[in-house]
Amino acid sequence: MLEKNPGVLETLKINKELNLKGKICPYTFIESMLTLEEMPAGEVLRVIVDYPPAACNVPRSLKNEGYEILDVSLLNETDWAILVRNKDME
Repeated sequence: MLEKNPGVLETLKINKELNLKGKICPYTFIESMLTLEEMPAGEVLRVIVDYPPAACNVPRSLKNEGYEILDVSLLNETDWAILVRNKDME
């Protein structure tokens, strides 16, 4: 199980949640990125996935696009939560 960062994550405000259970890559990444593009800079998106490769691929791909990955954690036996902060638009 992934280790959580106590203190920081409990006080973090999640601005939007995207439930992508039942979806597979690359749709999990595409939908996450499209949602982030509609959100204001600095806001936090929580993405829920149940497709194991997405728990690795979505954070890696979003990080490559300049988004800040705050946490990836296992919620239960099948689901992961990915917390990502929207990038500042320059």
